Amino acid sequence: MTTATITSKGQITIPSEVRQALKVEAGDRVEFIDIGDGRFEFLAATHLVTELKGLFGKARRVVSIDDMNEAIAAGGAAAG
Repeated sequence: MTTATITSKGQITIPSEVRQALKVEAGDRVEFIDIGDGRFEFLAATHLVTELKGLFGKARRVVSIDDMNEAIAAGGAAAG
């Protein structure tokens, strides 16, 4: 198990073996995802948006751009 120490400013240094496994380097972004019960997943946020295709399975229904625009307009009118 790899550990790190939190500084007084709330910062940590990610251990080298973790950085290498996640393929992250200085300037890259990471995400902390709350998975409940005081636990978080630590993920590299370096993937291209195109890599997310299929992450949620097949769409249950197809929505046209016109339908999307109508829904946005209706939501904006309801908020105003």
